[in-house]
Amino acid sequence: MKNLTDKFPPLTPAQQGEISALQAMPDESIDYSDIPPLTEEFWQNATRNRFAKKAKKTANVRFDADVLQWLKKSKGKGYQNHLNAILRSEMQKEFELQH
Repeated sequence: MKNLTDKFPPLTPAQQGEISALQAMPDESIDYSDIPPLTEEFWQNATRNRFAKKAKKTANVRFDADVLQWLKKSKGKGYQNHLNAILRSEMQKEFELQH
């Protein structure tokens, strides 16, 4: 897989100079006045990166042929994601019953 930087043109000398100047700037000279302070209310509503993808792990699993055929036929290319959603739903139901 290519690096993200491969998708962009190289930096100009002016851009490189600006980055160097920013890197050399001490933290004390950064102006934070336009950033509102974080309140307790903010932290009460905060969530962990809701856009982060959950880690996937490969597993060899055996299914009845008709079950796998139904998944592939009804969900097409996304059948593995659908299977994961079914299993997650059942896992959450079981967790709620136990707690």
